[in-house]
Amino acid sequence: MIEQQQNNPLHGLNLETMLTELVKFYDYKVLYAALKLECFNLNPNMPGCIKFLKKTEWARERVEGFYLYRFKRMPKGSEAQMRLKPRERGFADGIVPRKPQKLTVELVEEMRAKAEANYKAMKKSGQRPRYGNDKPRQQDSYAQNRRGSAKRPAASQDPKNPWGK
Repeated sequence: MIEQQQNNPLHGLNLETMLTELVKFYDYKVLYAALKLECFNLNPNMPGCIKFLKKTEWARERVEGFYLYRFKRMPKGSEAQMRLKPRERGFADGIVPRKPQKLTVELVEEMRAKAEANYKAMKKSGQRPRYGNDKPRQQDSYAQNRRGSAKRPAASQDPKNPWGK
């Protein structure tokens, strides 16, 4: 259970209100370009999007994250905060939401192209992207021995396929 919501713009905000604000400001085309959720592309309507987002937790979290960091432009938190679901994250007192970030379909595509170019440059130089749980951890000898020689393939960090599927 969430003990206390410190300055969280999502606290007390229902999905319909959040989606209405996003659609009013960005439109379905920009939301589809930014989030790549088919509910914004195929026959976009408010009841259909709400039904999909209520049933699909990962999509709802993606929309909530977009709302927090693109629409309300709240500062990104620590690594521990980012592991929490968007509705469980708290912000320091005194931090207020800013004006929404202006986005167009073209701007979103430029941002994706830039991220892809950075990914390719990083891959070419032999570096691995480090995001969240991808960072190396200290392992004790017991954990290393227990794993054995079989290694799991690393999750894909491709910007076009962030979930490794």
